[in-house]
Amino acid sequence: MLPPARHARGVVTIHDLSFLRYPDTVTADSLRYQQLVPRSIARADVVCALSHAMADEIAAEYSVERAAIHVVEPGVDEAWFEAKPPDAETKRRLGLPKRYVLAVGTLEPRKNLPLLIAAYGRWRASSADVPGLVLIGPAGWGPQLDLESLPAGSVTTTGYLDEAVLRHVVAGASCVAFPSLYEGFGIPPVEALACGVPVVATDLPVTREVLGDAARLVPRGDRESLAAALAQECAATSTAEQILERQARARRWTWEACAQKAMAAYEAALS
Repeated sequence: MLPPARHARGVVTIHDLSFLRYPDTVTADSLRYQQLVPRSIARADVVCALSHAMADEIAAEYSVERAAIHVVEPGVDEAWFEAKPPDAETKRRLGLPKRYVLAVGTLEPRKNLPLLIAAYGRWRASSADVPGLVLIGPAGWGPQLDLESLPAGSVTTTGYLDEAVLRHVVAGASCVAFPSLYEGFGIPPVEALACGVPVVATDLPVTREVLGDAARLVPRGDRESLAAALAQECAATSTAEQILERQARARRWTWEACAQKAMAAYEAALS
């Protein structure tokens, strides 16, 4: 939100339009953005978005000139490209299984974790050799995840992890799942690519833009496709070429570029 600024110029960044597209996945407080965001746009000198896909949505929804929206993508810290799998002590402390599929993000409805759990259950029902499922992220809001249909101990939740620890856990994953209903950019799968780890994500305009061919994209809400993609990625052994291709994709997004684009947006507001 952009507060009243008297005579100062204003720059507002809109992360996503989940409060419009999926209002049942946001809190009551977040629904206030339905009124507050257009007010912010009206008083802003410059509007920023995190991706071209989101800029297109903002332009269409609020009749903003598309060419005037600055796309300022977030970046990936260089440490992600050097991350190593967790050591035995870290795995013991966090209760991590030997092999695991990983999902990273706040435990909230928009992340579509019930679909991931259903797909994971479908996968376990069809195979005896299935990695554990690890969910990392702080508790958000919404219904508790229903794990009753899965064998005891097959799902591990760690809560929030410091980034230094998170990098190791991501680097040690067999695959990272990103089944979100909707996103403005999507940092976790990009960080996974930086580690060279396979990614299975929902096929959205923004994931096509950000992840490209470096990830396997599946139709939104398709349990069978998600289960099959996870199984295929975990069964395959990544080649050195595939790892380099994933990391090359992640290197497109740097904090230096983010800073330069943000500075350009502020300069545009001043001019």
